[in-house]
Amino acid sequence: MVEWGCSMENLEMSKGFWKDRVVFLTGHTGFKGGWTALWLTHLGAKVYGFSLEPPTNPSFYKEVGIEDIIFKSVIGDICNLENLSQEMKASNASVVIHMAAQPLVRDSYTYPVETFKTNIMGTINILESARKAETVRAVLNITTDKCYENKEWVWAYRENDRLGGHDPYSNSKACAELVTNSYKNSFFQDSLVSVATVRAGNVIGGGDWAKDRLIPDFFRSLDEDKILSIRSPNAIRPWQHVFEPISGYLKVAEKLVEEGHKFSEAWNFGPEDSDAKPVSWIVQELCNSIPNAEWEIEKSPQLHEAGNLKLDSSKSKNLLNWKPKWSLQNALEATTKWHLAWKKGDNMKSFSINQIKNFLELN
Repeated sequence: MVEWGCSMENLEMSKGFWKDRVVFLTGHTGFKGGWTALWLTHLGAKVYGFSLEPPTNPSFYKEVGIEDIIFKSVIGDICNLENLSQEMKASNASVVIHMAAQPLVRDSYTYPVETFKTNIMGTINILESARKAETVRAVLNITTDKCYENKEWVWAYRENDRLGGHDPYSNSKACAELVTNSYKNSFFQDSLVSVATVRAGNVIGGGDWAKDRLIPDFFRSLDEDKILSIRSPNAIRPWQHVFEPISGYLKVAEKLVEEGHKFSEAWNFGPEDSDAKPVSWIVQELCNSIPNAEWEIEKSPQLHEAGNLKLDSSKSKNLLNWKPKWSLQNALEATTKWHLAWKKGDNMKSFSINQIKNFLELN
């Protein structure tokens, strides 16, 4: 069971920083973006969202009512530089958090051009827009743990390990990292804008309905009274609740504004090494907690995906005083509770805010 503690010091520091601060957040209609928008609003920030329509139906954005919670929601495409620049400038934001992306590995095989266009040119457009927006002081580009050149070794990847990516999604995110670094060195080095990239593990949490993701696929199978079919039972991933990386992202954003280029680097936010588990472990844990849930191994040939992936977060722990708060069991419990509450018809705005509050109050 999740154990709640109380350490209000960090919470009050964050509230003081974020209160009335305007944040330009791309991807606010997505799963991670929606949670970030809700979290920031809870801390008192004025969130100016810019994104395509929600990618799924149902969606966290609709079920929680993000549009009515944040300061302003704009439906737009980050590949449209002119529109993006106009909206960012009009927002008067001091912090830009870039989450909009084509985030699915398997979709990147089907739509490689769209994936590279969104994830690379979209990043370029964000950085170009930030150059023209006089109020911006920090740009945070959210990439992925899959940006590393995966060598299938047992060691966790550090921020200075070689970038790469076999599939179009992973490769496009590695490119986004390189683009960000180039812009940082070429255009922001002597400016008032500080830029960083952040890399998280396989995030889970309530309100994710994306296709070809393990947890959403599990709950879809459960809701439809079907047996879950999984692709790679032995694949090891750095599983973590969505709250973990968001807490790290916001720490970096605060440091970028308050201390500038000193924190303009890449940062990993992964779980403890013990929580990097194989897919089969995850689904069996879920099946053990929910009656009549079952799973099987898919027999058809599969596209290439990394087999072993872990993140080393030592840098974030030492320099940002960040650490994971929930174990993987806690993360699975919170995710399951959110889905079951949604199935019952609970008020998901209140339920979600309470989950954030409980997390923030932990030591």
